Amino acid sequence: MLIADGGSTKSNWCLINENESQHRYFNTEGYNPYFSDTITIIKSLESSLPEDLDKNSIKNVFYYGAGCSTNEKNKIVELAMQSVFKNAKIFIGHDLLAAARALLANSPGFGAILGTGTNTCLYDGKKIIHNIDSLGYFLGDEGSGSFIGKRLLRDYMRGLLPDVLHANFVNTFGLSNEDILDALYNKPLPNRFLASFAKFVYDNNNLKYSRDIVLEGFTVFFQNLVSNYPDFRTYSFNCVGSVGYNFRDILKDVASEYGMKVGKIIRSPIDDLVQYHLDFASDFN
Repeated sequence: MLIADGGSTKSNWCLINENESQHRYFNTEGYNPYFSDTITIIKSLESSLPEDLDKNSIKNVFYYGAGCSTNEKNKIVELAMQSVFKNAKIFIGHDLLAAARALLANSPGFGAILGTGTNTCLYDGKKIIHNIDSLGYFLGDEGSGSFIGKRLLRDYMRGLLPDVLHANFVNTFGLSNEDILDALYNKPLPNRFLASFAKFVYDNNNLKYSRDIVLEGFTVFFQNLVSNYPDFRTYSFNCVGSVGYNFRDILKDVASEYGMKVGKIIRSPIDDLVQYHLDFASDFN
């Protein structure tokens, strides 16, 4: 059995042998069907899966991915997986469902993703029952890596960064305004490009500016998304994703300001997601 949590940037995989005694972890690219077609996913899988992985022996593939939110989009990923894992039964689900299952198992509650993108939901212990659309990096994704990266790049391009941070940015990336615009408007995966700068913000989080733009992102995340769920203060705040995890001290402060207790904040859902599948295997037979 293969279980995968796929973000827009990276997919974390776990291979479980037949008697569930051995687990093997590896990574591939993320396969968001809004940005990748079936052929692209097949080529990436064929080049990035472990060479010694016996693909024909895989009986079940559970792939939870960013962008896998409609039957049409799921089919793009499903066809790719079926082409690579020819003897497997394929399940394609949304990465938000993976987050909810990893964070809450079979208990109802609130779950969120704060990584390359953003998403939130209410979960009843089996399925997502309410979701306010994050609207993607163009219109929303408040608090995400792409949101933070967009703010950083905007201030850099306008000459508004503090002098120390501006110098660090130039030394680290050496990007001109033209380079940035070319990456955003002419090259693939602009959301991934934007989100890549969240690490730079984290590496410089000793500076007030860096912490302020993260605080701004998390505040509008709660304002525009979290606080619009009915009775949101009755739930604990649970979150997966590198941005939420790396800046969890700021995230906890903002959650407290909005009157929410904090539950689990984890970097990646894969370990808890694997445990969910092992604990509730009968649900997938």
